[in-house]
Formats: sequence, C-alpha cells, structure tokens
Amino acid sequence: MRTITSHRERNEVVITGCLLQPAEMRYSPAGIPIARALLEHESEQEEAGVKRWIRFRVGIRASGAPIADQLTELEVGAKIKVAGMLLRSRQPDADTHPLIISIGRLERLPTDS
Repeated sequence: MRTITSHRERNEVVITGCLLQPAEMRYSPAGIPIARALLEHESEQEEAGVKRWIRFRVGIRASGAPIADQLTELEVGAKIKVAGMLLRSRQPDADTHPLIISIGRLERLPTDS
C-alpha cells in the first residue's frame, strides 16, 4: 500500500450523471436550505488494463443558497456535473445510500441529441 505523503487529508469528488428524482428541499433548524436528490452515473472506465462498464446511484446533497435552489430547479433526467466531498448519510431509512456527495459546485451539462 502506498503511503500518503501529504499532511493534509483529501476528500474530493467530481462526477457526472443524470438526476433520477426531483430534489427534495428541507430546512435545518437554523433555517439553512438543504436539497437532496439521487444521481445515476454510467461510464466506461479502465481498470487493470481492462475496460469496464460502470453504473451506480449515489445520493447528493446541496446545503445553502443558491446551490440548494439550483438543485431543486433541475428536472428529472437532467445531466449534471457535481464537485464536492463524500460524507456519511444521516438519513435513517433503508432507501438511503450510506455515502452521499455534499455538493460544493453544480453544473448543468448539455443533453445528447
């Protein structure tokens, strides 16, 4: 195993995907808007010299304005690119994914014609 030489730990994710469900908005006790949704990613990646088809779903969360509003304005099927960090979901229900992406940046991508 390779040792990380940096004294600062990293937790950065950049991923593209398709919005699978409309974002749901709630507000924290302090009044901060928090939007949650589900993203599906599909791509072909190379692993150990072999091409692999990758497909998975991951929960995404946007906290604070204006990013929470941007997420709730997207329609199902929208292609997006998100950048942020991984965190453990605090939602207790069985349908929630244990890891989610907390979005720091959100970009809508053009749709394929």
